[in-house]
Amino acid sequence: MKKTQTGFTLIELAIVLVIIGLLLGGVLKGQELINSAKVKNIVSDFKNTQVYIYGYQDKYKSVPGDDHAANTHVAGQNAAVGTQNGVIEGNWLAPANNAEACVFWQHVRLAD
Repeated sequence: MKKTQTGFTLIELAIVLVIIGLLLGGVLKGQELINSAKVKNIVSDFKNTQVYIYGYQDKYKSVPGDDHAANTHVAGQNAAVGTQNGVIEGNWLAPANNAEACVFWQHVRLAD
């Protein structure tokens, strides 16, 4: 009668653990790259804020976020309007979406 041995050898288990470790390391590195790209994108947006303001001013003769005629400037869109006093007022983190500091990004996005 022959004895059959069941189970895995130590080498097989070591190989599986190495493969799992490599996969896990790749996933974690990929997540780190994604997060880094998101941060770089946000930094780029803030660096380009001046370009956005000047481009909007050249196109519509008004400051984005402070534009009282934004609905007509970005046709077909329901954009919030500003006070047209030349100052982007309000807290950018305001809970109300009608603060000029929040509306700034909406105007820039809708105006391309």
